[in-house]
Amino acid sequence: MTGATLAKTKVAGRPRLKNATPVWYCPGCGYGIITRVTCEVIEEMGIEDIAIGIAPGGCAGPEGTYIDIDYGHAAHGRAQAVTTGVKRANPKAVVFNWQGDGDLAAIGMGGWMHAMLRAETFTTIFLNNAGYGSTGGQMAPTTPAGMRSSTSIYGKDPRTAGFTVHVAEMAATMPGVAYSARVAINTPANFRRAKEALRRAFEKQMAGVGYSIVEFLSPCPPNWGLTPIEAMRFVEEKLIPIFPLGVFKDVDSIDYSMPAFYENK
Repeated sequence: MTGATLAKTKVAGRPRLKNATPVWYCPGCGYGIITRVTCEVIEEMGIEDIAIGIAPGGCAGPEGTYIDIDYGHAAHGRAQAVTTGVKRANPKAVVFNWQGDGDLAAIGMGGWMHAMLRAETFTTIFLNNAGYGSTGGQMAPTTPAGMRSSTSIYGKDPRTAGFTVHVAEMAATMPGVAYSARVAINTPANFRRAKEALRRAFEKQMAGVGYSIVEFLSPCPPNWGLTPIEAMRFVEEKLIPIFPLGVFKDVDSIDYSMPAFYENK
């Protein structure tokens, strides 16, 4: 109608916890979407006053500047150790860390293994883009066999570079792990499932059951040499068949029983 005022209703926008700080992520990077997942879950659970995040080195390093909750920083590969200290000092807080491929599965592998063995009650958000994102797209432990990178220009050869690490499955074998899942953010349906998985991980932590981890498959267009749309298609057609989505472990208790090695005399 001419001269009429069209009423507009806002149906979506920036999550309340996501501040206006410009992000440094490349166009098409999935980390911005995963930031939204994290914000929405914290908001919906009403835990922003007790949530504490730990950001490491690499692409996930600046994450603490984008979310309006308490955040700390760890040296590259040391997020598990720092998160352990923060959680033990603040046992009632919901503590989580963000870690990428190299940060968790390479330089930080030892710290990650021992955090799971100790059944630390915090949550890891693992960002799997199949390579080192911020340092030039080098091959990582999560790079699939045959995938090209800046240090495997003919494709990763497992005979010389080793086999591919499957983080969510590996975590599921650890006795101290309460929850392990792998999700993606390439479709609206997968976005919703990712939120459900992260909520479940936080719930395990709040119940004090044990360690929880959610692995996110994330596109990395510049290092993959693809457009953002092509990178999302790459996640669907190439990564998900290698890294299947789903819940690999979900338990409500951990067995701490100890065998009687020595008999009292």
